[in-house]
Amino acid sequence: MQKPLPFDAETVRRIVEKYPTPFYLYDEQGMRETARGLNAAFAWCPGFREYFAVKALPNPYVLELLMDEGLGADCSSLAELELAERVGLTGEDLMFTSNNTQAHEYRKAAALGAIINLDDLSHIEYLKEHVGLPDLLCFRYNPGSAREGNVIIGKPEEAKYGFTEAQLFEGYSTLKAAGVKRFGLHTMVASNELNGDFFVETARMVFDLAVRIYQQLGIRMEFVNLGGGIGIPYRPEQKAVDLQAVGQGVKRVYDAMIAGTALDPLKVMMENGRMITGPHGFLVTTAIHHKHIYRDYVGVDACMSNLMRPGMYGAYHHISVLGKENAPHDRIVDVVGSLCENNDKFAINRPLPTVERGDLLVIHDAGAHGHAMGFQYNGKLRCAELLMKPDGSVKLIRRAETHADYFATLDFSGLACSPKR
Repeated sequence: MQKPLPFDAETVRRIVEKYPTPFYLYDEQGMRETARGLNAAFAWCPGFREYFAVKALPNPYVLELLMDEGLGADCSSLAELELAERVGLTGEDLMFTSNNTQAHEYRKAAALGAIINLDDLSHIEYLKEHVGLPDLLCFRYNPGSAREGNVIIGKPEEAKYGFTEAQLFEGYSTLKAAGVKRFGLHTMVASNELNGDFFVETARMVFDLAVRIYQQLGIRMEFVNLGGGIGIPYRPEQKAVDLQAVGQGVKRVYDAMIAGTALDPLKVMMENGRMITGPHGFLVTTAIHHKHIYRDYVGVDACMSNLMRPGMYGAYHHISVLGKENAPHDRIVDVVGSLCENNDKFAINRPLPTVERGDLLVIHDAGAHGHAMGFQYNGKLRCAELLMKPDGSVKLIRRAETHADYFATLDFSGLACSPKR
């Protein structure tokens, strides 16, 4: 089975004439359409807001186009807050969901007016001491064994994130006594989940908590954030999550538990990253070598430092050989990079057509947690990022690193001998 591409081989060959491989190529129209689809699925909820998880694809051009579609930004670090600020996202357009957080990060979030989502009970006092308590605060809930996670995010009870249920009640009581006026509730219990019912049950869980907190503490939640985690079909045989079905499922639970009560209206938020940009990003690389020993290998000019998900998680990413999509896939190969690590593989025992030196390979579904997770082991340089506009034109949105970048942070001045140039 094959996966479709939003461009043809000739288009990519023209791009390669200007921008050497490897590079990331993002489809703007696809990102916009996905964002619109999610917004449409929750149009029944007037306060719905998707806060794009910046960590998935931290590029200002991407943030700007998603902001144009009405999305906010979910940030987890000082750098992500500053990136969002530079494209004009401030105030409650920002969620700050971090963990093991330092005071200077909280100060920046507070200065921007972001919604601060605390990860631990002890952070209430820490925030109060270093920044002060804002009028609006949110807590991240970890349901522990009461809820089952999935293979990527793991078991909630083994995760380092969030409050227990008992800590939630203690924390909200503390905030109320301290004069905090506005409250939110957040959770995140899955990653890359393809079962849409999972998110409906997440809504049921947080709605139930919001009801019980109101009944016991008299605290009315202004919003609940269902987190992200909507998966994408990395494999050709998988199906995308039906967003309309998820939206309508959450509506049914809302109508049964919240509508007509003192908590109505209750805003619903999400913080998807992978689903918004993942299917619309492609790592383009060139075949440079073949190796035939105990297995057959195709060597490419990208490596795990460009896309670490296969090496880190054993994750599947579909690969197309441009111009040979319909050729017989009768060669079983490992597709590898040049790192001094044996897990530097984009595919293992993958059936592909005959790959010749100079062929262009496209690695699909790399638009989230791809370039963002890059690194420089072996002195490898992070590659360029390109944005394909709806009219077919291509814009460079991040240049490739150079060796000058790699050496820029090193100080040779203390060496006995000056380095040769």
